[in-house]
Parts: sequence; structure tokens; C-alpha cells
Amino acid sequence: MAPHSKNTPESPVDIEAEERRGLLNTGDEELERDDWTYKGKENPDEPQTWSQRKIAMIALVVIGLLITDHANVVSYNGTDLFRRTVIVVSIDGLRADYLDRGLTPHLLNISKKGLRAKSMKPIFPMLTGLFAESHGMVANNFWDPVSKDEFRYNQVSCVWNPSWWFGEPVRSSHGGVTTANLMWPGPPKTRTGGTSTYFVPWKDKVPLGEKLDQILKWIDLPVDKRPQLILAYEPSLDQAGHATGPNSKRVNDTLVKVDTFAKDLHSSLAARNLTDIVDIVFVSDHGMTDTSHPEPIWMDDILGEEGISAIAHEDGWPSMGLRFHNNANVTKYLDKLTLASEKNPEKFHVYTHKTMPERYHFANNPRIAPIYVVPEIGYILTTHAEGDTGMSKGNHGYDNEEFSMHAMFVAHGPFSVQAKVQHQRRSQDAHLAARANDGWHSTSNDAYIMKTFKNVEIYNLVMKLLDISVYSSQNNGTVGFWDQYL
Repeated sequence: MAPHSKNTPESPVDIEAEERRGLLNTGDEELERDDWTYKGKENPDEPQTWSQRKIAMIALVVIGLLITDHANVVSYNGTDLFRRTVIVVSIDGLRADYLDRGLTPHLLNISKKGLRAKSMKPIFPMLTGLFAESHGMVANNFWDPVSKDEFRYNQVSCVWNPSWWFGEPVRSSHGGVTTANLMWPGPPKTRTGGTSTYFVPWKDKVPLGEKLDQILKWIDLPVDKRPQLILAYEPSLDQAGHATGPNSKRVNDTLVKVDTFAKDLHSSLAARNLTDIVDIVFVSDHGMTDTSHPEPIWMDDILGEEGISAIAHEDGWPSMGLRFHNNANVTKYLDKLTLASEKNPEKFHVYTHKTMPERYHFANNPRIAPIYVVPEIGYILTTHAEGDTGMSKGNHGYDNEEFSMHAMFVAHGPFSVQAKVQHQRRSQDAHLAARANDGWHSTSNDAYIMKTFKNVEIYNLVMKLLDISVYSSQNNGTVGFWDQYL
């Protein structure tokens, strides 16, 4: 999810309520969930953990698998026909090193059968293949000087209005591919009118087992109705991280539930003889860092009460985008902020569109405030009047070079098989021996771990796996990035 607003409720209960009013909330949490009812895979007595605001042939493939270059080519799993199919599950807030806690044996087992990345550098949302300056979602809450309107992540009228979203997500029905969206962030229709074939909007307190049922219900449809791309989104880990911090028991307990869900999904595909036909990709959109005992940076001490009063719009959190009133002496306040940051470079930095680091890709959009104050991890931007009221115990949105901000990537299916074959082929070629590990952090008999990469690359991966790259929208992914694996 995008960085959380500082104006959050004070208690964990209120934090949960605020998150429930977030992306894709229909405003009616009590509505029945149609005909996709949870069948009891989870313990009904176990409390839900929802809070604040998703493959070299190592073994023979299934008999009948057809390998060609067309998305409409059909494979056979022994009982039914299948076109190229990709399932992407986004687990919000799953920090890359959560996989090292000893609580995710199933995700690690899936990654050993397939592959994983050391980590992914985050940008939200990932399936547009765009940086924030390109897709326009520059913060949870922000002012648009063009439309003279304010976007708020917890207002349905904003989130469901496609005019706010510049990107064309892969969930749109590109090239005639049938798609399914299970609570993935974004409006039901894009700016260009694109829609998912199947669309299940955000609902709160949907158990993971119920989401599994819906995914399998789509997988079990006849071939002419079955989606080739299924996107599913799960927010519970992010919510737990915000409410209680990344090192809390609640986060660890939620991590175990998410890992069990991954096992159940993979096992269900295996039971259908689909693990060599269907690509499944588990991703997260960002990590999480502890903010339970932050050191404050007093903005009123820097700007003075007059400067605070001169702020017309304040965007984002934990960073702070500042727009001053038209009659304000902006140069004076920018000089004050810059001088303070130069005296305390270990605490925060101040950027304009001209000085913003290029690696942020966060300047070329009028929605990005002209002055941005960016704290280092361990610090918060606040005033004496606000203090630390309502601050979450965990947060993200800091410098994406920080490893605690990094996301995870685990994949299994035909993609991982081809990637391993590609690695072995390059390793055996004397002329390419020196480049054998290009793209790989490490490889061994039981683990293939890709180097850290930016999550804007995911869009092109999905398009490539579905063999519909010709329909790709313009994006910020690296041309040819996946050629080293496929």
C-alpha cells in the first residue's frame, strides 16, 4: 500500500477501522459475499488479524503440455484443457527478510521448487509497470493542482474514480485474455475503459480460505470462461505491521496464516496437475519498519508558527509534501528547511522537483508537491501540537534503498523451469561462463535466488508469461530485463 497518512486514529481498533475504509471499500461491509462463501478451511474460533491500512526443465512436464509462442495455445493436465495461466498474489507488507524468520516453510518450499528474489525495490502500484511520477498515485492523500481536487485513499469516490489512476494495469483485458481481479487495489474500470472480466471488489474481514475458494472456483471454470490472469490481494500482514509493528507477535501470527494460504493454493494446483502449466507468483508491494519509538523532527521549530500556517496542503506520510499558500514567501520557508536539513543530514532531507534524487522517479508530475521533506528511518515529521498522537507502530514509504522497505518475490511454474534451464545453459557455455550468474544472487541445488530488482519489472513479466507483450502499455520496466531468465 502507499505510505499511510499521519492523521490516523489513536487506538489499534480505530486504526483497523480506518484501514477498512481504504482502497476498494464499497461502503457496505455487511453485504453478503454472493456465492463464494468460505467453506471452513480456517479455524472459526481463531480471531482474525485485520488492522490498518500482491520456472530448464528440472523434471518432465505434465504429458500433453504444449510449448509454443501463442497465448491461446492449449495445454492438457490429464482432465481438462488450459491456456497459459498466471496467478499473481500480492501480500501487502511482506518484508523480504520475513522469509528468514523460520515462520514461512511453505513459501520457502515453493521457492525451492521454483525460485525467488533476494528482494524487490518497491513502488506502488506494481502492475502498471510505472513509477509514481508516471502513474499518478503519489501518496495516500495528495492535492492535484490541475483538477483542483484532493485524493484521499479512504474515500470510495476517489479510489473508484479512474481519472485519478494514470496507469493501464495488466488486469485490463489485453489481447483478448480473460482476467479476474480479487480485491486488487484500483477502480473497476480504467481511464481508457478497460475492465477485468471478473471483478470482486474490496471487502473487509474476508478470510484467506475464502479467497482461496474464489481463486479455485475460477481455475475450475470451463476453458472458454476460465481467466488466464488472476490477481489476488491480501492486506492483513500490512495491517498488522502498522498496528503493532514488524517485530510483533501479531505480525508473526499473520505471517504463519499467509504462509499456510500459500501452501493451500500451491497444493490445490498440484492436486489438479497444474504446477507445470500455471505460473504462480507471490509478491509484496513494500516492506515495513518499526516506528514505535521515533525521534521527532519538529516542523514548527523549523518553520515557525507563521510557516506552519502558510501551508495550504500537506501530502503523504512519513514524508511530507508541502504546498504553501499563493501569498506565502516560499523561498524563505524552503531556505529554513534546507538549512535545518544540512545541519541534520542524518535525520531528514529536503528536495524540490529539481533536486529530487533521480532514483526516486518522483519529480515529473504536477501532483508531486514542489517541496518534499523526507525523513530517515527512525524519525518522524510532526509539530508540538500534534506530537506522536495516532502514530502507527510500523510504517513504510521511506527510502527504497533501505532493505526493511524491500518486498518479496516467489514464483513457481513454467517460468521457474525455463529460468533454471537458461541458467544451466549459460553456465555450460564456455563463452558465457563469466556471465553465468548474471541476474542471480545465488544458485544451488536447492535454491535459485534472483538478484534484487525493481517491482516495475513485474508488469512485463506477466505480459511475457501470457505472451501478450505486443499489447503492453508504455511502462517504466527495463527493456529486455526478463531475457536473462526466459
